[in-house]
Amino acid sequence: MHKLTRITASIGPTSESKETIREMIAKGMNIARLNFSHDTHEAHGKKIVAIRELSEELKTPIAIMADLQGPKHRIGDFETDDKYPLIVGQEFILDNDPTPGNSARVQLPDPDVLKSLKVGDRVLLNDGKIELEVMQSTGASVITKIVRGTEIWSRRGFNIPDTMVETGILTEKDKKDLEYIITQNPDYVAVSFVQKPEDIKEVIEFINARGNNTIKIVAKIERPQALECLEEIADIADAIMVARGDLAVEVDFWKVPAITRNMIRICRRKNKPIIIATQMMSSMVNSEFPMRSEISDVAQAAYLRADSVMTSEETTLGEYPVLVMDAMRKILKASEFDARENVHDWQNHENLPENDWSRSVVSMAYLNKCTAIVVFVHGGRNARAISARRPDVPIVAICNDQVAANQLVMNRGVFPIYNPEMFDKRDITGALAHIGGIKEGKVVVVDDETVTLQ
Repeated sequence: MHKLTRITASIGPTSESKETIREMIAKGMNIARLNFSHDTHEAHGKKIVAIRELSEELKTPIAIMADLQGPKHRIGDFETDDKYPLIVGQEFILDNDPTPGNSARVQLPDPDVLKSLKVGDRVLLNDGKIELEVMQSTGASVITKIVRGTEIWSRRGFNIPDTMVETGILTEKDKKDLEYIITQNPDYVAVSFVQKPEDIKEVIEFINARGNNTIKIVAKIERPQALECLEEIADIADAIMVARGDLAVEVDFWKVPAITRNMIRICRRKNKPIIIATQMMSSMVNSEFPMRSEISDVAQAAYLRADSVMTSEETTLGEYPVLVMDAMRKILKASEFDARENVHDWQNHENLPENDWSRSVVSMAYLNKCTAIVVFVHGGRNARAISARRPDVPIVAICNDQVAANQLVMNRGVFPIYNPEMFDKRDITGALAHIGGIKEGKVVVVDDETVTLQ
């Protein structure tokens, strides 16, 4: 049985060797994420070359996603490396003075943030362990009151959940990284800390101004402002990532599961892939086995029929990146099989894109007990429309374009094959033999707008 849910794996120090990447592909990796918050352009370039070479060697499309750092906020340095005590109720000043801080103040280096903060806004530091409330703002500094926290120290990251920062989404670092990324032609670019649709438009315009390319955009949802216009963001972006780490700091953490489920509904309706990210298997950073709660978390993504699950430090810093892939694959396969009790899922979404056509294809596959759906695609639109219906059989997409094949691996249940000759000959038998594991049974064949049974 084929794994329908895709795995996005972050590549880092413990997984960047070509042999380790090869093993991760064998165990189920579909998308390789390169985090541009870390490492040099040269180092990322070597990973891209290795992944492309392995994809060609193994005849397995692998998508590459370059993840921009985005406007990651941190406070400045203190006078010493010590931790400074905080008292609930005390005043604490954030300003633009680069002088090292002390128990009464510290620099907040981003002037756009200082100007945007208003009375009543929260500033959360160190993943929400410290909470400050803005009591007074001058534009160049803010006086805050300590609401929660006992100590503070240098370079702590902070979140501002109540504040819309009026600035461009691309930092100077992001622009330099994106200039380089475009030359490497990855399949996806992930945009961090999206607040509004205009953020995605800004990235698209930046890329398009530098020539023709095929890069697709992933909007990372981790700010509450993005939740207020998620429909509009999903209209413009090519895919969505639920970045649960920062999201669970900026919104009430107990709301994140419901928010995630709603995002999945929206993405299915708009025919956009959705990635569930953050701490899915974090115990495996230094353990050969996942925690029971993590097993349930990965399984839940399959039950909800998300397109992809993602690893972060589990496969960048963790000791067992290959074991992480193996564990995720096994959990997903078992959970997908169990999820088949919802056999009429394809009927329950009247507002899905290309409703009549995609529903007829998937209904024929279900009613005729087919073992696969085969579609011949140019750019991937037909395969994505079928994937949005979430059939419980593989969607074999025979492509005459390598980029389309790579990008389709992000869509749930799609198994792309780049083979122009197979595409031209409409070679169904060869396609099914190529992916293996599909035995006797009827197959729904989709050819443009023609649907036949074979």
